[in-house]
Amino acid sequence: MEVDIGKLEGKVAVISGAGRGIGRAVALKLAADGAQVVVNDLDGEPAADTVAEIGRLGGSAIACPGDVVAVQFGEQLVTSALDAFKRLDIIVNAAGYTWDHVIQKTSDEQWYAMIDVHLTAPFRILRAAAPYIRDAAKREIAEGKPVCRKVVNISSLAGLDGNVGQIAYAAAKAGINGITKTLCKEWGRYNVTVNTVAFGLIKTRLSGSLAAGNSIEVGGKQIAIGVNPTLLQRLETTIPLGRAGTPEEAAGAVYLFCIPESDYVSGQMLVCGGGVTF
Repeated sequence: MEVDIGKLEGKVAVISGAGRGIGRAVALKLAADGAQVVVNDLDGEPAADTVAEIGRLGGSAIACPGDVVAVQFGEQLVTSALDAFKRLDIIVNAAGYTWDHVIQKTSDEQWYAMIDVHLTAPFRILRAAAPYIRDAAKREIAEGKPVCRKVVNISSLAGLDGNVGQIAYAAAKAGINGITKTLCKEWGRYNVTVNTVAFGLIKTRLSGSLAAGNSIEVGGKQIAIGVNPTLLQRLETTIPLGRAGTPEEAAGAVYLFCIPESDYVSGQMLVCGGGVTF
């Protein structure tokens, strides 16, 4: 997948959580179609790896590692894009992880961790981008050269229909849908489309078997990741396509909202779940 002149040539994309999994696949997909990319990840090494891979393919990217839940990080991420590339056209809010428990076992710490990373962080990134988007849109419209910018927020089937053991995660992912609907109305005048992709079961390190004993470190705390193996097997059998999706397939769904063909599509949710319906 080498970079060529494509539909996103000249565009600059900021992607949170782009060091691994779906976010990394999105970064590679957009870069392959010509976008310059700001790659965020909590950890510096995977962010640098994604940047290096984009460079190997002939694209252009910079790393902006850091914790998206930090109060000032939204400003830092937007500033990095403007300092490096002088513009900002696409924002993909993909950072996140799961920390699961049924409600009676969910602590306040778990609740706020999920709300912060899946809901507050996207809000702060978008708020930080607002002054640039407003001023750029006004200037472009006055010059008779309007530019269509894109926001793609990441949700989940858990945010649409709930999921046992994910009270906090589901609440946060439901909330991002509200952000999408509202910002679509607020930023339409700036020629910005705002949409959501809600993922079903996608094969990443977060959706592997819990029996593997994998964990991630967040804020100095080790958090177990994965899905109960029995539940995982049952989930796959309920998917009409009969399997979990790949990160590359997930990235394709995000890409649909980034290209010019979707310039008149806004405030919508696309379910990328292999045919799962409600």
